[in-house]
Amino acid sequence: MKKKHWLIYALITTFFWGIWGAFSEIPEKNGFPGTLIYVVWSLSMLIPAFYALKQINRKVQTDKKSIFYGLLIGFTGAGGQLALLSKAIVTGPAYLIFPIISLSPVVTIILSTVFLKEKASLKGWIGIFLALIAIPLLSYQAPEDGPSNYTWLIYALLVFFAWGIQAFFMRKANETMTAESIFIYMTITGLILAVVALFMTDFSKDINWGINGPVLAFFIQLLNSIGALTIVYAFRYGKAIIVSPLTNAVAPVITIIISLILYKVFPNTIVLSGMILALISMLILSFDSED
Repeated sequence: MKKKHWLIYALITTFFWGIWGAFSEIPEKNGFPGTLIYVVWSLSMLIPAFYALKQINRKVQTDKKSIFYGLLIGFTGAGGQLALLSKAIVTGPAYLIFPIISLSPVVTIILSTVFLKEKASLKGWIGIFLALIAIPLLSYQAPEDGPSNYTWLIYALLVFFAWGIQAFFMRKANETMTAESIFIYMTITGLILAVVALFMTDFSKDINWGINGPVLAFFIQLLNSIGALTIVYAFRYGKAIIVSPLTNAVAPVITIIISLILYKVFPNTIVLSGMILALISMLILSFDSED
């Protein structure tokens, strides 16, 4: 593979994650709880995991360093996913949550600049600054919208930091590990936390076990899982300060457009300003390719 192929993998991730973000809350609205959606997601990870295993002839790296990086990447990613599916999108609007989460490259860029010595241009730092301004604007709720409840924001920020840290270590681990081994650990940790998700599920409530529940959730979450594999490949060949913004920040452009059309919800002026700043930040960070 040539290094330029990182862009192909990054674009695949962007496309799949953008569609996933727009439809991810539908099964929960149909009566299939977020905790079980997480379980379905962890199972959907097995499909790209089998592909990854085949690529390395089932030879997963098991030295101490690889196990440490693998589990760290896996738990930050899967932990953020559990917080997102079981708490964030259950208590808050997707068209606000996903733009906030999409700004996680801010964390990745800072860590990569400091510890991996990757460079960010003046343009890149402007993008980071705009991202930080956008977050509080996106969390604003006007009085006429009803009682303010910022519980969703806490979980959204938790995912924001978890996925930002995960992306940094994903790039660092690629220096000594195969991308396939990294993904296998991501799958294993996802399945481990599925047990936690099951214990968090209230089975005394009515649960939709129909096609528009677990089956629909599986195909929606499979989009996320495929994107998770391709982003690991993107980090193998590309710089973290470029790959992370492109995949985690540009995908919500697709999510926002689909969500606003699907739910016919138009944000107030302050939130709209935050969304515009977030989009500008995403574009700046995504095309900041200075060496």
